[in-house]
Amino acid sequence: MLDDRVKKLDVQTSLLQVYISSSEKQKQLYKRTLIVVVLSQIFGGAGLAAGITVGALLAQDMLGTDSVTGIPTALFTLGSAGAALLVGRLSQEFGRRSGLATGFLAGGIGAIGVVISALTNSILLLFVSLLIYGAGSATNLQARYAGTDLANSKQRAKAISIAMVSTTFGAVAGPNMVNVMGEFALSIGIPALAGPFLLAAAAYILAGLVLLIFLRPDPFIVAKAISNAQRSTGNLRLEDNFDSSLKNRRGIFAGASVMVLTQFVMTAIMTMTPIHMGHHGHHLNEVGIVIGFHIGAMFLPSLVTGFLVDKIGRATMAIASAITLIASGILAAMGPADSMVVLITALALLGLGWNFGLISGTAILVDATPPSTRAKTQGSVDVWIALSGALGGGISGIVVAQSSYATLSIAGGMLSLLLIPIVFWAGINKQRNSNKK
Repeated sequence: MLDDRVKKLDVQTSLLQVYISSSEKQKQLYKRTLIVVVLSQIFGGAGLAAGITVGALLAQDMLGTDSVTGIPTALFTLGSAGAALLVGRLSQEFGRRSGLATGFLAGGIGAIGVVISALTNSILLLFVSLLIYGAGSATNLQARYAGTDLANSKQRAKAISIAMVSTTFGAVAGPNMVNVMGEFALSIGIPALAGPFLLAAAAYILAGLVLLIFLRPDPFIVAKAISNAQRSTGNLRLEDNFDSSLKNRRGIFAGASVMVLTQFVMTAIMTMTPIHMGHHGHHLNEVGIVIGFHIGAMFLPSLVTGFLVDKIGRATMAIASAITLIASGILAAMGPADSMVVLITALALLGLGWNFGLISGTAILVDATPPSTRAKTQGSVDVWIALSGALGGGISGIVVAQSSYATLSIAGGMLSLLLIPIVFWAGINKQRNSNKK
């Protein structure tokens, strides 16, 4: 038994040595990793969108009251926050393959639990299952980091953006399958509202299996081995030299702040927009159109955003995020509420500002973290992103109830301006420029 373990360790060491000594092999693995991430994200996006679309409706149907419709989202978000921490820790210890595959498979199990709860009419099982189902959302978000492990500083934002764009395909397909899956569920004796969770279970499990089978060798383990080898020989690239702990801490804080603030502002304004539209006589299909443009703007510009973040700088695009979000807030607050053009433009800008912030903030965070702590730090930051979204959604209703949608929009836009002094204080672009010298 001991001999077998020694042999396995020798094989793994030999395999890692091949990648450590060959930049060409590193490039090949980087490209292969992106392909695997894209495949998993397409499935993961479908799992996320299909289930969350009808979670509130299912709870309403099972309990027969509107008062609980917010509980599924709260449980989903709480589960997402907890899973982000666990997936980050697993990835740090055992690699991306283990962490991400575990997260997606857990999300699939949660979705199956939701279906069983609908069959048995068990509210307790529904709530527990929704909590576990949130692991899929956290994993879907953390998968964007996998493509950056072997990317250099000029490729990282592009790698992030590729993962985000691929999520869009699944996220768009998922809601469009709601009726089809509902009819399928009825045909096999399952409540119609549980049907989308059948799709979510299959999608998350497939995403997990794609990573488990094909994400070999693990890009994070290879990246750590390369970093350790360069440190031991004194050949560490300047862009990966993490001796300046003050700059690193500032970079981590800045990257996290950009993502947390943009998530908070985006969620707060987006959450109350359908309510605002309903108060001004807009029909449900009009609400769908506005939110559709918003979601499209969140993901579709990613490839261009990634190029810009790598080309003109992280700080510049983080500032662009703040400016875009304040423009969105002002337009939403000041524009005529009965104008679809104004609402579509405002919510599209809101999605675009979030897109700028997430990709630039993620790139800042990756730049500031060494492989020895990178995945763990990323998981911790994603917890705060999830919690900020939940807080933004919760506070938005209180602000609108006590004041108005216009106040919420202006306040959100003003809050986003905090990003500007944060990135200047952290000296993000200065660090990257010095790294290039």
